[in-house]
Amino acid sequence: MRVDGVRMIKYIGSKRTLIPEILRVIEGLDEVGSVLDLFSGTARVGHALKGRGFRVTSNDNLAFAQTLARCYVKADRSRILDEVTEVLDDLQAQPGKPGWFTETYCHNSRFFQPQNGARVDAMRDRLAGMGLAQDIEAVCLVSIMEAVDRVDSTCGVQMAYLKSWAPRAHKDMALRVPDFLEGEGAVLGMEASEAARQGRFALVYLDPPYNQHKYLGNYHIWESLVLWDKPEVYGVACKRVDCRERKSPFNSKRAFLPAFEEVLDGLEARYLLVSFSNEGFVDRAEMEEILGQRGSVKVSVIDYKRYVGAQIGIHNPAGKKVGEVSHTRNKEFLYLVECR
Repeated sequence: MRVDGVRMIKYIGSKRTLIPEILRVIEGLDEVGSVLDLFSGTARVGHALKGRGFRVTSNDNLAFAQTLARCYVKADRSRILDEVTEVLDDLQAQPGKPGWFTETYCHNSRFFQPQNGARVDAMRDRLAGMGLAQDIEAVCLVSIMEAVDRVDSTCGVQMAYLKSWAPRAHKDMALRVPDFLEGEGAVLGMEASEAARQGRFALVYLDPPYNQHKYLGNYHIWESLVLWDKPEVYGVACKRVDCRERKSPFNSKRAFLPAFEEVLDGLEARYLLVSFSNEGFVDRAEMEEILGQRGSVKVSVIDYKRYVGAQIGIHNPAGKKVGEVSHTRNKEFLYLVECR
């Protein structure tokens, strides 16, 4: 099964480039069958593990991340592919009908061209009224997300849109069947501290937020597209108002460690695999000390490029370059803990 080079949405922290090392570490361990991906995000890691035969449970508290996990971890391609294909053909045939999405993200902001916004409105309204089974709906939602992502005008995050249209934004969005796999996994939709107490796993993979940047704010459009709740928005980027209200201790330097240790205390696993950036709230020495209290620790270090927005420099809201970034490469630490 193809698990590398998979088409997925652009996403900071997706661990796309780290997957070969993650797989190498996990596949080198004894008797690892079940894996809990506690902060699943795009579900790219869970998808890769499922493709290698592991029993995967994904968890995330954001609706769009849960939808990605239902598609890439939970849904069974062999069981629902025919119905998914039929629904996607139906959605692709819908004529554009401008609505809330077009007004919000094509006129009041400029993330997408209006003709594509109108297609999203029509497809999403149609899908909402079809009464589909959850897994089928999730796969179709991911198809829409990925189609929209291919015609956006951003640097990869939805904090802002480009001053001039990206060339891809002029293309017409087209649906594809996502690269979901045969077999069935599981999805939780909990806070990490609650999900940590849901049972024993051979291995738990932890990739927590590591700085002040919130994934909900970075990808608020996906949350609105999945929930289809047409929320009140604010600011130039037309963010959902709950971006102001929903807070995570993992985005706070003061609150990170207590929250992280609460999660660790709730876990029952033979192995822990923790992914953490050198830009995070906790440095390598402190992380090794914390994890060393749970068992023996081995560390792998991976060097990689920072996301594209960090590589092009610092710009003001008018698009004028006003500063240089301090560095264009980071290090990711993979901490493997064999628990006592």
